[in-house]
Amino acid sequence: MRALEEKIFSITTPEEFAAISLEVFNFQYTNNAVYQKFCNLLDRTPNKVKTIADIPFLPISFFKQFKIASTTKKEEILFTSSGTTGTQTSKHYVPKLALYERSFKQGFKQFFNSPKDYAILALLPSYLERKGSSLIYMCEHLINKSNHTESGFYLNNHEDLIKNILSLEQQNIPILLIGVSFALLDIAEKYKLKLHNTIVMETGGMKGRRKEMIRKELHEHLKNGFGVKKIYSEYGMTELLSQAYSLGDGIFHCTNTMQIIIREPEDELQLLANGKTGGINVIDLANLYSCSFIATQDLGKKIEDNTYEILGRFDYSDIRGCNLLI
Repeated sequence: MRALEEKIFSITTPEEFAAISLEVFNFQYTNNAVYQKFCNLLDRTPNKVKTIADIPFLPISFFKQFKIASTTKKEEILFTSSGTTGTQTSKHYVPKLALYERSFKQGFKQFFNSPKDYAILALLPSYLERKGSSLIYMCEHLINKSNHTESGFYLNNHEDLIKNILSLEQQNIPILLIGVSFALLDIAEKYKLKLHNTIVMETGGMKGRRKEMIRKELHEHLKNGFGVKKIYSEYGMTELLSQAYSLGDGIFHCTNTMQIIIREPEDELQLLANGKTGGINVIDLANLYSCSFIATQDLGKKIEDNTYEILGRFDYSDIRGCNLLI
């Protein structure tokens, strides 16, 4: 499988992405019992899957019900999602951490160059307060690659965070402030800042701490509070090993190992044209030993090649997808 891994991280064209997606589909159909059964029930077997449009996308809720694995190798780490009391959490068994590390490092370099160039300040309280966060794992590695001693995680120590931001700004040192939405809003409302060398990046999520709001409204509040012209965003999740980034315009760009396809919200097999709003299907080729084809519970629309708007979540029963398999 080493050859397929190398192909995944060497993609440069849409044609290569499509061809390798079909290779990954065949591998996962053969080696992932849950995914194979799902494909069989939809009558989408390898002899009938000739293009990306033919590939079935596994409902993301399956990660709450089943172990989704395309290998018998024991996991090196278990990533888990956050969940409200009484709800099941997703579990992502990762047998080869090197693929995740290679994915987020290559993705970060694609859009932001080297983490050495930034003081990386992570304001991720809801993630720090539990175990198994893939976002914390990624940020920890990026922080360790930073050349600045101020880089690190911040929980409730807002005064230290602001002190370091202002000091770094005075020294003209580029800052990447990455934070969960509710925590960034807390800072934006408490302090009136005027930042010039800081990228403010939200990762989404009110986590039940504040009222949900659309991304445009959130960004307006954050721009006013931090005194910046634009807010960046990161789109990732427990079940994925690749990320998409918005560079401040509300339009998301995927890394080279990832693509998004828009579907009818209630039909994973019915794909939509550019400009149409629907459910988000994700192809994450870095997720080789799990499932690379996932139907999420997010809404979005495709703008053009590999650029998307991500609009939020929609109500979608966890039971519906699992009933099909049962």
